[in-house]
Amino acid sequence: MAHPFSLAGRTALVTGSSRGIGKAIAMALGRAGAKVVFHGASDSPALRAALAEADAAGIARDVRFADIGSAAACDELAASCADADILVLNASAQSYGRLADFTDAAFDTMVDANVRASFRLVRAFGPKMAERGWGRILAIGSVNQARPAPRLAIYAATKAAMRALVLTAAKEYAPGGVTVNTLTPGVIATDRNAQALSDPAFTETLLKSIPAGRFGTPEDCAGLALALCSDAGAYVTGADLVVDGGFSL
Repeated sequence: MAHPFSLAGRTALVTGSSRGIGKAIAMALGRAGAKVVFHGASDSPALRAALAEADAAGIARDVRFADIGSAAACDELAASCADADILVLNASAQSYGRLADFTDAAFDTMVDANVRASFRLVRAFGPKMAERGWGRILAIGSVNQARPAPRLAIYAATKAAMRALVLTAAKEYAPGGVTVNTLTPGVIATDRNAQALSDPAFTETLLKSIPAGRFGTPEDCAGLALALCSDAGAYVTGADLVVDGGFSL
């Protein structure tokens, strides 16, 4: 492999790519030569800024808007990107609360966005990738799937379910040259985590549990994602690769 990380000629759909980990992965895949389909639930300043950054970097790109919590919108998204060789399942819903406080509506929102959407997109793209003889599916998990935080039980359950889906899909599509993996971030400094990390006492305690001594950045996830989505990762499937600075040790 002369250029194992090159994605020239490939098309990647990265859900939830307006900011954070999704944006960092989208930019990394684009810089490696892929045409990137950025995605957001709707138009937003953050998504427009991500597109502008991609344009400035000379990345070939497109954009789609879809509420992946809606089955119909999810299917429309898949149909509009049917030629994608790479699917990154990054978009998700997350709510904090103790079990007794969760409503059915909050439960359904997370299950629809995190599990049902992952299933529908894998079902839509996996067989087509296998027919073409090459494909990459990468699901963004969470350390909570194995070690649930006290107020993230439902989110953790959905990520554990997504991990089970990845394992089954990895076996099913491997004969067609398709890899299916999970990239599992630890504590990453993103907009989503900004409020939780704004408490100095909590932050100090949390940092003591991370051997690397710092919180991760979205870019810490992007390089590994590129490896898994390129020919460099052709013999890695069903893996759960943890990016957490040693937090789970």
